[in-house]
Amino acid sequence: TYPGTTEDLVLPALLASGLELDQSFLLAFSPERVDPGNRSHPLGSIPKVVGGVSRESTEVAAAMYRAVFEKVHTVSSATVAETSKLLENTFRNVNIALVNEFKQLCDRIGIDVWEVIDAAKTKPFGFMPFYPGPGIGGHCIPLDPQYLVYRARILGFEPRLVILSEQVHQEMPHYVLVSAMERLNERALALKGARILIVGVAYKPDVPDMRESPALLVLEEFARYGADLRFTDPFIPSLMMRDGTSLESVRLDENEVARADLIIIVTAHADFNYGLLHAASDKVLDTRNALRTVGRDARITELA
Repeated sequence: TYPGTTEDLVLPALLASGLELDQSFLLAFSPERVDPGNRSHPLGSIPKVVGGVSRESTEVAAAMYRAVFEKVHTVSSATVAETSKLLENTFRNVNIALVNEFKQLCDRIGIDVWEVIDAAKTKPFGFMPFYPGPGIGGHCIPLDPQYLVYRARILGFEPRLVILSEQVHQEMPHYVLVSAMERLNERALALKGARILIVGVAYKPDVPDMRESPALLVLEEFARYGADLRFTDPFIPSLMMRDGTSLESVRLDENEVARADLIIIVTAHADFNYGLLHAASDKVLDTRNALRTVGRDARITELA
């Protein structure tokens, strides 16, 4: 939520009801910190940030969370706790936008952005790797920076970097489209009527969640140009596009691969048969560098 929600919205509502802070109620904010599908960080091992609207509120909320979490980090106010969440996700949002721009630049130069990232991340300090993709998704990274922009503009401040990052993200599905057109053109095929198989539509690998998934925007881009669309995803049995078109997930097998004019890997679920896709790599657009698991091939186009 936007910075100040707890103190500016929730607290006055409670006080207006006749309740007294630290006597009738305590009030604190603690942002969610979860990474769906990531089993290397059990919930209790993730440090918990807590900030109350009073000292007692902070202390009591922290005591409650210590029953579950190994480490609780208290801050001076609920607003600080709210803003820390936005910084975490805005940091990721901006850096993903940066690497997506870097991908397009590397394409112009004629080098592999994944190789560039692998080289840069050998530095043991001052660098954190982020990876390109067809866009951003989920319930946090695309949305949280907008809460920050909302609050900033109320205060007369324009967070330019955050706004520019959003523009980069919005352009990525179209970049996928243009790259697909180029691939089809190499084989004297038009996008209109081409059979396009989208591999993975969840917003991240190995979760049954489509919230804000870039796959939806990718599908809409291709639908506008009359492509014959298919998708495969073991976690998403069906989906509804904004124009009301319903699609059912198909099985990723030799028949679907053979019939596709172009295959686009959008979400790299662990259980996909990448060996099968690698065998058809002359018509694979790999937006996630997923085929690295079965070896590199000069015919594979690696897209942001």
